Amino acid sequence: MILSLLFGLVVGFALGLTGGGGSIFAVPLLVYGLGVPAHQAVVISLAAVGATALGGGLARLRTGEAELRTAVIFGLSGLVGAPLGAWLNSRFPEAALLAGFALLMLAVALRMWRQASRSPEETRIVRAGVGAEGDNIIGPVCRYDPGGRLQFTSRCAMRLALAGSATGLLSGLFGVGGGFLIVPALVLVASLPIRRAVATSLWVIAIISAIGLLSHLVAGHRLELEITTGFVLGGLGGMALGIAVGKRIAGPALQKLFAGMIVAVAAFMLIGLAAR
Repeated sequence: MILSLLFGLVVGFALGLTGGGGSIFAVPLLVYGLGVPAHQAVVISLAAVGATALGGGLARLRTGEAELRTAVIFGLSGLVGAPLGAWLNSRFPEAALLAGFALLMLAVALRMWRQASRSPEETRIVRAGVGAEGDNIIGPVCRYDPGGRLQFTSRCAMRLALAGSATGLLSGLFGVGGGFLIVPALVLVASLPIRRAVATSLWVIAIISAIGLLSHLVAGHRLELEITTGFVLGGLGGMALGIAVGKRIAGPALQKLFAGMIVAVAAFMLIGLAAR
């Protein structure tokens, strides 16, 4: 229980700081720190990360930072992919799951780092009219009006739904809440500034994690309640700390920090797999 609390603190801090990365840390900590089999770690991760993200989402809701309409469209789209991911999970060997997870993390981290380095303005709001010539819009699919309200066009909603479905698939397959995919998707597709993307992603993670967990339970997979409880309790404390620290870090720097965290954990996982 003590280790579960400590590891949950790490997971919650990552979630509060970056709006993602919680499940990136949860699965490796469960597998390498507590010796939980990878397939069981997937189920625990979904439950613990989802509950922790919900707590953080409620805190961010009071500050008005989260885009709830965006979160609902993105999150409920996970209904399409999560059951398929849960079905595929039991059909892959443990080493293949962990290796695929690590490689996916590296690809996302590279994309986020490049985006923050080359176009740091993309981590802030892209308002209507920027990059537009006549009727040809060059730039993000989703845009904002001058008042800062997201303009929900059919193209924008479709992209969010597709991204949500893909995240749901990965949630069921790898046991991730999807924050490390949700945050870049919200920045790149929905044009959210990094801080609003972080706040919104917590609600998306809660929705998609719940869908993924239900898919696993329906498939007959077991949830270890003692470890999950420790993760959630530690996670809520870490969440509060991460939110406080995140407010003091600039958007592009926060995005690079998130990418660096992903690379570090992916490298650890790949080294561990190679040493087997």
